[in-house]
Amino acid sequence: MKNKIKELINLNSEKMINSVKELVQIDSVIDEKTVSNSMPFGKGIDDALRKTLEIAKSLGFKTVYKDGYYGYAEVGDGEELIGILGHIDVVPVGDESKWTYPPFSATEKDGYIYGRGTQDDKGPVVSCMYAVKALLDSGVDFNKRIRFIIGGDEENLWRCISKYRENNEEIPTMGFTPDSSFPVTNAEKSLVQFYLKGKGNSDINLKISGALNAVPGEAVYEGNLADELSKKLDELNFDYVKNENKITVIGKRVHSASADKGINAIERLCKALYELDVDSDVIKFVAELSDSIGSKIIPNCKDDVSGTLTLNLGELIINEEESILGYDSRIPVKFSIEDLEKAVKEKIENYNLKYEEFDRLNSLYVSANSPLIKTMISVYEKETGLDGTPMSSGGATYAKALDNCVAFGAMFPFDEKTEHQENERANIKNLIKASEIYAISIYELLKI
Repeated sequence: MKNKIKELINLNSEKMINSVKELVQIDSVIDEKTVSNSMPFGKGIDDALRKTLEIAKSLGFKTVYKDGYYGYAEVGDGEELIGILGHIDVVPVGDESKWTYPPFSATEKDGYIYGRGTQDDKGPVVSCMYAVKALLDSGVDFNKRIRFIIGGDEENLWRCISKYRENNEEIPTMGFTPDSSFPVTNAEKSLVQFYLKGKGNSDINLKISGALNAVPGEAVYEGNLADELSKKLDELNFDYVKNENKITVIGKRVHSASADKGINAIERLCKALYELDVDSDVIKFVAELSDSIGSKIIPNCKDDVSGTLTLNLGELIINEEESILGYDSRIPVKFSIEDLEKAVKEKIENYNLKYEEFDRLNSLYVSANSPLIKTMISVYEKETGLDGTPMSSGGATYAKALDNCVAFGAMFPFDEKTEHQENERANIKNLIKASEIYAISIYELLKI
């Protein structure tokens, strides 16, 4: 049976890749300009949600669309429900000039598909759907139901999953999300996004904003300090580009869950401005206390299960009316959100700043001895020959939305992780292999 399942996946692989391309070609960044009662996250996300359900229906699923917030696609019979959670919204493209191919072109080149969402999370969602299609076509007995729950606000406030719960939709008995890396992630740090707000400043004007969950790769200053700033950046050995009175500080953009692997351009800009004696409470705070692991705010915040705290400064706004810092933090599972909140509030007392929480998600931990994880590990190891020891992550996946749910693939350990970065791309061969692993894992989960 397993060989037949794999044959069917490979037989349909070209169709699968075409479906990924169709979905990636839709610009599904949240768009406040087109938000309406019927499209709560904007037209692009709504189009992508409808397209995903259209693909699912063509593969034999029963589909339901719910007011632009979410949709689901289901097959099988039985009382038990296996959930597969995915999302079709994407983060902004960043600096489009740094993309080799347009971010929504879904260009295929040298065995890769390039485009925003190829890794996070359109490619993996489609890969999973075609896995279940192979099970259907091979005649597998679906004694449990399989439901794909597709959200449209994962990269922001998870209003899609909140609406799913508000509508009293059925909660799966077990599940996974294909929105991380293989083998399986059984521990996820808690997440809190927050703003630090202070008084306005008429001497400097900055607006550097983007997704809080991405380390900023650029930070732009424009003003009469450009010449002095460039000299200071040289002294600090920070990369930048100067164009008359405009300075663009260069960092390294990565997902905020790996903030310690990136280079935060906002932090570098603030450190340089601080050394030029720019009078600003937020700049002073960043220069004196801000780093990627919060070492000067809550020292030694790490554990043996999930690693080290990450703290990403993703937004800086200074104008006459207000000053704002926007942070995204991922907190080890043996610490609490309150631990970080308390530490931050104690520190900001000296900087005349106020703490304002924006979003939070509690941590996740599922025992490696659970039937769900043991099944996934077994399949992964047999299909790849690789070590399947469960991992921890700073990522905030939909797995946190349900009990007995984990992140499972779709990226392999040897894949280059390009999600949330310029030139995001998915390896076609590996997407097909992931589909095989998903299909056989679901086949085995149906037996539990």
